[in-house]
Amino acid sequence: MSVSERRVRAIFRKELREYRRNGSIIATMAVIPLTFIILPLITVLRLPASGSRALLAGHPLAILLGIPAIVPAVLAAYSVVGERQQGTLEPVLTTPIPREEFLLGKALAALLPSLAIAYAVYGFFLVCVALFSQPSVASAVLQGPDVLAQVVLTPLLAAWSIWLGIGISARSSDTRVAQQLGTLASLPALAVTYLVALDVIQVTLGLAIALTLALLILDGLGWRIVSPMFDRERLMTGTR
Repeated sequence: MSVSERRVRAIFRKELREYRRNGSIIATMAVIPLTFIILPLITVLRLPASGSRALLAGHPLAILLGIPAIVPAVLAAYSVVGERQQGTLEPVLTTPIPREEFLLGKALAALLPSLAIAYAVYGFFLVCVALFSQPSVASAVLQGPDVLAQVVLTPLLAAWSIWLGIGISARSSDTRVAQQLGTLASLPALAVTYLVALDVIQVTLGLAIALTLALLILDGLGWRIVSPMFDRERLMTGTR
């Protein structure tokens, strides 16, 4: 199926306008990242030079992967049911835009702000560690492979969370329930990030490559799996 970039961009811009008008979404994008960065940042900045050995044994930056695991899912969970509750979904559904393009535009609108927030938080964390922590602690935190893993895995995790959230949103009838379910669906990925950060799961190069490939496959399948769940007639009539 050929995808119309013009139609996808139109949905994308409409979604961004909706985000800006919705105070709860803005609050979510602001508060959730703070819950992931405050404690790790305080912990790292208070560490003495001798504490760098403990950091070398783990992957402290992995905790911040919780941001692309949670924030996009909450945004995406609002995307369909939120618009339906506000009464702005039906006019769009009466247009001939294919559901695949409709959902792709919504997914991109959730992805780009989520990536901007996640990378901005990472950058702030790294700058604070580089400027204010002990040199040995900074060296232990700012390891090249860990930073590279953050850069690569952030969009992959975010995309997977978005397709989960949109799938839940397409089948839900209440915004708050959809967002709660979207958060719950993201918890397994969040749990893995904490286990990696605490070195309970020891990451090897092979495991990192396998995880990256698995996320790539899941992200590619997500669009195809979620699109059939978007039933225009059910959404317009309110049936289940």
